[in-house]
Amino acid sequence: LTDEDRAGLVSAIQDKLETLMSQNFLATLSPAVRTRVTALQDIQKSHDELKEKFLEEKAALEAKYQKLYEPLYNQRLEIVAGDKEPEGAEVPAAEEGAEVEKGVPEFWLTAMKNNEILAEQITSRDEPALKYLKDIRWSQLGEELKGFKLEFYFVSNPYFKNEVLTKSYFMIDEEEPILEKAEGTEIEWNAGKNLTQKIMKKKPKKGAKSSKPITKTEPCESFFNFFSPPAVPTEEEELDEEEAEELQEMMEQDYDVGSTLREKIIPHAVSWYTGEAADLEDLDDDEDDEDDDEDDEDEDEDEDDDDEDDHPKPRGRKAGTKGMKAAGAAGAGGEQPPECKQQ
Repeated sequence: LTDEDRAGLVSAIQDKLETLMSQNFLATLSPAVRTRVTALQDIQKSHDELKEKFLEEKAALEAKYQKLYEPLYNQRLEIVAGDKEPEGAEVPAAEEGAEVEKGVPEFWLTAMKNNEILAEQITSRDEPALKYLKDIRWSQLGEELKGFKLEFYFVSNPYFKNEVLTKSYFMIDEEEPILEKAEGTEIEWNAGKNLTQKIMKKKPKKGAKSSKPITKTEPCESFFNFFSPPAVPTEEEELDEEEAEELQEMMEQDYDVGSTLREKIIPHAVSWYTGEAADLEDLDDDEDDEDDDEDDEDEDEDEDDDDEDDHPKPRGRKAGTKGMKAAGAAGAGGEQPPECKQQ
């Protein structure tokens, strides 16, 4: 099955299940109520058709403005890379004897490190390589495919041969959102420069024929693991509950990184570079925490009142959910690799 056929099949199965459940419930109603509920279902259908049209127009509008953003992103790239100085601004010359700085050094690395989600993915070993990152862009996958693609542009560097690294997210539903799978570029590492692996050397056992140290390569934590996302298994492969939950968590974390780059870092890169965006986000978090504290205090007061009236009532708070759903999290799970250390 193609990605489009699989998405259509999932949607058809969901619609069939909803229809069967609805029919079973309607059969329990009186004829008069059943007639009214059927009329309400027709109204809901009209609403859903309008929603579908809204989503189509929304996608077209996003595509339109994405093209309008391009010239601005190109100007940003020219300044960051040092290909062009800002128009209408006098850039001071470097002081005598001082090193001449080109563009804005470590622009994208600094912007990403100032974001809490991305900072967790970047190790100290990744930073020298990410200093060669000159631009990040995103685009829709295309008219027939739901999802988006991230593109990381690098200047020539000693770590890998690729000039562009990509990461694509294929979605079944972008509104929920429901992720079907993700795909990344295979990185062409230069010899001895693979940041996603560490080399372990062990002394040979006594009595071994060779006295040379045993060299072993192991995977380790790195931002560049982002381009090797969790593999979604085929229909024939099965997972137990623990493996499925582990895969779900890994896919959610992976999507969280991708959506953060798309929705926050790329459109507001300079604000993340200066730290302004991080400060505003911290301020919003503090306000949310204060609201939660006030809610907790109000609930405590209500509980005290209930105790005084000697009429206790059950209470509960629903935990909010964040991120995406993985479509049929049934792939090979795996443990997170250990963090690499300097050898």
